[in-house]
Amino acid sequence: MSTDYDLLARQLEALLDGRDWLTNSAQTCAFIMHGVPDLNWAGFYLQRQPQLLTLGPFQGQPACNPIPFAKGVCGAAARSRQTQRVADVHAVADHIACDAASRSELVVPILAETQLWGVLDLDSPLPARFSAADQAGIEQLVAVFVARSDLAAAS
Repeated sequence: MSTDYDLLARQLEALLDGRDWLTNSAQTCAFIMHGVPDLNWAGFYLQRQPQLLTLGPFQGQPACNPIPFAKGVCGAAARSRQTQRVADVHAVADHIACDAASRSELVVPILAETQLWGVLDLDSPLPARFSAADQAGIEQLVAVFVARSDLAAAS
């Protein structure tokens, strides 16, 4: 059964009725954690310092903090500003294992105009959990989050 990301995007638009980035990021990761099946972690890492991601709102087990741009799947998404979809995190040489149960990962970079604001990180205990359709759907949800949030206030 596939996830109806168009429906989730409409629901997220309705949920995010203010511009506050902190409230919206907390709501977004909770919404994704409960709306997208087979996840064990969903959350944001923010760029607060050059070349470093700092933990933001999340749902799941306690997380690694901070994450340098030079390491892991989140770092690769931040460096490249491109979504990273990894079928087997154990095959990634510099993977940062915060939760040993995680097997696959999807990380979407978030831009505020041309500046990297942070990343949305999703983990799953299932290998190869994320398809191209999941990637497009999560990117659609990130676009809703960006459109509804004042990301400049997070700087």
